[in-house]
Amino acid sequence: MGYLTLVRHGQANSGATDEAGYDQLSKLGHQQSRWLGEHLDDTGHGFSRVYCGTMRRHRETAESLGSHRYGPLEQDERLNEFPYYSLRAAYERQFGAVNPTTQTEFADLLTQLLSHWERDALDDVTESYSEFSGRVSAVMEEIASGEGPALLVTSGGFISTAIRHTLGFELETWTQTCLATLNTSVHKWEPIAGKRQLTQFNAVPHLDRSDRLDAKTYI
Repeated sequence: MGYLTLVRHGQANSGATDEAGYDQLSKLGHQQSRWLGEHLDDTGHGFSRVYCGTMRRHRETAESLGSHRYGPLEQDERLNEFPYYSLRAAYERQFGAVNPTTQTEFADLLTQLLSHWERDALDDVTESYSEFSGRVSAVMEEIASGEGPALLVTSGGFISTAIRHTLGFELETWTQTCLATLNTSVHKWEPIAGKRQLTQFNAVPHLDRSDRLDAKTYI
């Protein structure tokens, strides 16, 4: 049972209206990733294996933090984010257009989307909740069974779902965890007493400096 370190990608194009437009790092997202790579170097973190999803923002984050130091980057689509834009489009087809303009409105919308998705109440989405949840479990188990500590670059929805599997919480807490996950945050699972346990959540030590506080972003 291996050590897993999951990293959320750097800030992406938060002004986008579709997946293709969102799926690229902003200038700050690249800088956040470089700072994280420097922190991992400075603190002597070593990884035997490194993985990322097949999304552009995952690859760019891995490359900017210097993943080549840990070996060849292996891309696995099972590490990709849940299909937010597909869920939103389905919700709008069934319940009318939504246009959140504040963080509170976005949080309310996300809660509605995830609630309907979990109950299979959204039609014609590109991936069901059970399919997404299943691939999160499968790829975590598969990578954990390999040799040596592994670094995984992925997305906030994937990370919050992996945490949900570990801690067993309900929809509201799952949604709150999705919203709270910072860009380039670090999350760790370690084997303790024969089980994989969450030992670190949402750490951003590379941003915990007075001159980088404005670099802490959620979207």
